[in-house]
Amino acid sequence: MSENADMIRKTWTANDKKRDSGLKTPEDVCRYDDIVYGSSKSEQVLDVYRPKRYEGKKLPVIVSVHGGAWVYGNKELYQFYCMSLAQRGFAVVNFTYRLAPENIFPAQLEDVSLAFEWLYKNSKEYGFDTEEIFALGDSAGAHLLALYSCCLTNPSYAEKFSFIKSDAVKPKAIALNCGVYRPRPRNIAGFKDLMGKEDLTQADLDAVTVFPHVTKDFPPVFVMTSFGDFLKEQALELAQRLMECSVPFTLKVYGNAKTPLYHVFHVNMKQAEAAVCNDDECNFFATFCKAKA
Repeated sequence: MSENADMIRKTWTANDKKRDSGLKTPEDVCRYDDIVYGSSKSEQVLDVYRPKRYEGKKLPVIVSVHGGAWVYGNKELYQFYCMSLAQRGFAVVNFTYRLAPENIFPAQLEDVSLAFEWLYKNSKEYGFDTEEIFALGDSAGAHLLALYSCCLTNPSYAEKFSFIKSDAVKPKAIALNCGVYRPRPRNIAGFKDLMGKEDLTQADLDAVTVFPHVTKDFPPVFVMTSFGDFLKEQALELAQRLMECSVPFTLKVYGNAKTPLYHVFHVNMKQAEAAVCNDDECNFFATFCKAKA
């Protein structure tokens, strides 16, 4: 265990418990819990949430990749956020992946790939419309989802990872929320945990930096940040790279100087602005759905 990971796990747990205190499963959501999608019954597990009003119907599906600086987090911390997305008319896959530093990169990226594979293989049982697959991630989860999207759209980058298959499941569009897309002095400790190294080489940095691997085939993306997000400049850098590659995208910066909003504010179900952001992202996905086009 690194000092960085230990500190994060101790301090963030209390804050997240306070954030979710008193929240319960909405009465209009059906949930399927603790489904194993890999070989580990503790680390590779997922939940599925569906709105009850669409029982028996195929639904567009959202895969959520949780944040936590690669060393923290699980599906339990994202359950209320993900169930709120289900209330908007989607089936939602909320999964836990193997954390660093106990599991070094690309274990986390492999788990993202496994979760998508599981979705496709189990689409009939859970009513997933495999022609309308979307995904979102925040902070470190946005980083992993962005790298996965690069693997699906940049063959030379995909060659680095033997678990990426030529017929891998590709989301039609994604949302990247308050994401980290390149190492910076402020987040370098997290990247060291992710890579399992104290001294990172240029090759290490290149492997986990998103921008060089984005091509014109990157999926349409909703890029979100907030006025008070300490990673805001990285969202602006990503938008610039997407523009250079002619990738369709929407960029939204929520909050202002008076009400700044902070990092991953959108997962706090007690914050009114979260609902606005989550509505915007689900509406963005809906524009890609055939039934709503």
